[in-house]
Amino acid sequence: MTSLSDSQEMDWRYVNPTIISAPQPARTAETLPASITRAASKQTYYTIRYLVDRDRVLNAYRTYAYFRWVDDRLDEQLSTTEARTAFIERQQTLMNRCYQGELVHDLSAEERMLWDLIHSDTQPDSGLHRYIQHMMAVMAFDADRRGQLIGQQALDAYSVHLATAVTEALHYFIGHGQYAPYDETRYCAVIGAHITHMLRDTADDIAAGYFNISREFVQAHQLDIRDLSSDAYRLWVRQRVEQARTCFDTGKTYLAQVKNRRCRLAGYAYMARFQGVLDTLTRHDYRLQPDDQAHRSITGGLKMGWSLLTLLARQA
Repeated sequence: MTSLSDSQEMDWRYVNPTIISAPQPARTAETLPASITRAASKQTYYTIRYLVDRDRVLNAYRTYAYFRWVDDRLDEQLSTTEARTAFIERQQTLMNRCYQGELVHDLSAEERMLWDLIHSDTQPDSGLHRYIQHMMAVMAFDADRRGQLIGQQALDAYSVHLATAVTEALHYFIGHGQYAPYDETRYCAVIGAHITHMLRDTADDIAAGYFNISREFVQAHQLDIRDLSSDAYRLWVRQRVEQARTCFDTGKTYLAQVKNRRCRLAGYAYMARFQGVLDTLTRHDYRLQPDDQAHRSITGGLKMGWSLLTLLARQA
């Protein structure tokens, strides 16, 4: 039995609040994931509650809640590169030791969710395994990229990691074991969603030190990365909007072949949430406008609601 601190020296001020040295009470272990999920995203909370296979609901909450916690720590609480690096290295060490079958002490309540997830998964190459591996890669990329312009190849790999994680989780938790194509179109819908998400959050991400536009595009157009109204920036937005729409079109064709109805419903709802953002950007002539947040939330929610109602009516 080992402690995470056995393998490397860390400054614990940066890494691990709410240390627990004994197993969590069952009530805390079962209620914490759902409470974190509900506070962070009601859409995700209710998607899990009503669409996920009954025997996998708790683990679905754990997957979202753990990585939501990691993401919030990286974005909002750890202000230095040193702190972010130490934190994500700790999480990677925890993940690796759990997969090696080690018992690990000194876990926070949030880290225990990852421990529970991995130890509940008996298949070596399950969708859950792929989700955890790829989402951890996403977190590591985010921890390292603040303040840097990133090349397009690395940004594309970032989207593939995220798309793989989300898609594999979708199929693992909703209608697991039922047919879904496993071809080059499998991840397109989520790649489109990630492109859209990065467009939507461009202004806020710049303020936080994250740049979603590629280094090559900035250099080729001698772009001021903070001048969101420039013609060059609008060109980039238009290209990304068109790419996202192509991904969504391919994703719809893919989802139509998925056997499980709940899985199809979750996938369509996921896309509908982001397609409203693309429509808003198109109406605004591809100008990124930070003050559109309230409008996006309202119209996106309405569009998602109507899409869900339509799908439910068709499949009733």
